[in-house]
Amino acid sequence: MKLKELASHLGLSQTTVSRALNGYPEVNEETRQRVMEAARRHDYRPNASARRLATGRAGAIGIVLPTDRNMLLDPHYIEFQAGLGERLLRDEIDIVLSPTKGSDELATYRRMALGGRVDAVILSSPTVVDERVGLLTELGLPFVLHGRTESHIPHAWLDIDNEGAFHHATKHLLDLGHRRIGLINGETRHTFARDRENGFRRALNAHGLAVDEAFVANGLMTDEIGYRITARFLAERPRPTALLVSSMMMSLGAFRAIRAAGLELGRDVSMIAHDDVFPFLNPDVMVPTMSTTRSSIRAAGKRVGELLMELLVEGRAPETIHELWPVELVVRGSTGPAPRD
Repeated sequence: MKLKELASHLGLSQTTVSRALNGYPEVNEETRQRVMEAARRHDYRPNASARRLATGRAGAIGIVLPTDRNMLLDPHYIEFQAGLGERLLRDEIDIVLSPTKGSDELATYRRMALGGRVDAVILSSPTVVDERVGLLTELGLPFVLHGRTESHIPHAWLDIDNEGAFHHATKHLLDLGHRRIGLINGETRHTFARDRENGFRRALNAHGLAVDEAFVANGLMTDEIGYRITARFLAERPRPTALLVSSMMMSLGAFRAIRAAGLELGRDVSMIAHDDVFPFLNPDVMVPTMSTTRSSIRAAGKRVGELLMELLVEGRAPETIHELWPVELVVRGSTGPAPRD
């Protein structure tokens, strides 16, 4: 079916149908939904080149892919992309991945802005002070930040309450009688890791406990790093009786180190890990089941896609997009009362 036939079927002008399909704000929502439903029913597909000419938009969202980190094996990255793609598919928006070396990342964003191949970009893994926010604002390239950074420049962001999550998790371990609690965290140049450490420290301080710096460690969120840090913690005397771990991947390594030390998870050492939503790492089928702080990164990807469309189609101001999602604590078998010394 062609545009002329679809318009005739609906009793609307071709201009109205085209504007409804391309997200123009002057078309009311009832008409837009009627046109979209008819297009789906009749399997109408607008010509991509014609749509770009009509809207002035590229019909694509850009994401920079650092080649110095194997992001394609990172479950967080894959789940986020899945949620994002699920939302963008509704509007037939493409995702353009631009590979870059870490040192060339800012230059890649400049090329994106000048090339006109994308309408907006997504920023992930923000640092505490992230210069990408200033650059993209200066270039006039719309973006949504997944996470937060310290910047006075108005910008759109979506984040989870990392500080609140780790404060709650630490308090739960304290309520179980644990006093020697270790923190296995991501790199503190990233805001999420700094916030998680702040939550951990705040909970200990509220209980009148000093933080044992020997039990605070940071690194890449991999199985191997989780194993090495946990093995080092467990070699201390006295050793920690509980661990807070910043990712499920790190927790797998921590679990190996606990077993290698001849200890039992949930009895000798308790553990709470972040992330509870990976289809191939189900904490409910682990032995013992894993206590977690839970927030769906796939849902975050989907929501970021929705916010991008609000920026591009509805003209929503970036400074009005600030979403902080709560994080749920799910208690399972890996946490128990502190063992008696």
